[in-house]
Amino acid sequence: MSADTRAKMRVLVIEDDDDLREMLQHYITSWGHEVRLVATGTDGLEVWRDFQPHLILLDISLPDLSGFDVCRKVRKDSARRQPIIVILSGRGDEVDRVTGFEAGADDYLTKPFSARELRLRMRARLSPRVLAPPRKAGGAAKKSESEGTTGDRLVAGPLEIDPRAHRVFVDGQEVHLSAVEMRLLVSLAKSRGAVCSRKKLLKEVWGYEGDDADSRTVDTHAKRLRDKLGPASALVETVRGLGYRLG
Repeated sequence: MSADTRAKMRVLVIEDDDDLREMLQHYITSWGHEVRLVATGTDGLEVWRDFQPHLILLDISLPDLSGFDVCRKVRKDSARRQPIIVILSGRGDEVDRVTGFEAGADDYLTKPFSARELRLRMRARLSPRVLAPPRKAGGAAKKSESEGTTGDRLVAGPLEIDPRAHRVFVDGQEVHLSAVEMRLLVSLAKSRGAVCSRKKLLKEVWGYEGDDADSRTVDTHAKRLRDKLGPASALVETVRGLGYRLG
């Protein structure tokens, strides 16, 4: 990797194919990262809690839980810092990709894939989060008299967003969001007061170019985002028949 992506990262591989698991271990360790390997969803969830990976490579077809179920369980745990989740699947149909994004995945990689493609996807997803400068101690920064952009931060009422550090605060208390939830919140914040259609959000947040602007993907993540924002949840407003806006 380039000089700006040399930070050692923790990667959890949840994959039941022995050969692919070994291949992924070889690739990831050769790129300088720490890796843990498991073959079931149950073991994956246990290792995730202890290992606290930056990224999870997650197969869909596991012998116990489906990869979608594992993804949902990880995303429901707001007490832990959320990892990047990349689904690995032999199924490339649109419905499977949408289901993956609805479950909370950040990316979807169809098998077979090359080492180069995997490396590029990992670098694109991990670099902005893992390598962002740490936030100074002392909680949320003091708001300016007129809310909006404060340096690199976005402020709206009790909500403060620091996109570069991938951190969100509500009333000074940190809230842990997934990468997709963060991108959704930032997209809404940058257009604060304006309605963002589902189609616009699908393109900006997920890179999804399909014509189905009413996909449940956006609604599912908007609900999950509200649940995590607590006292600031009312800021994420549903505009009936159109989309969402940050009020």
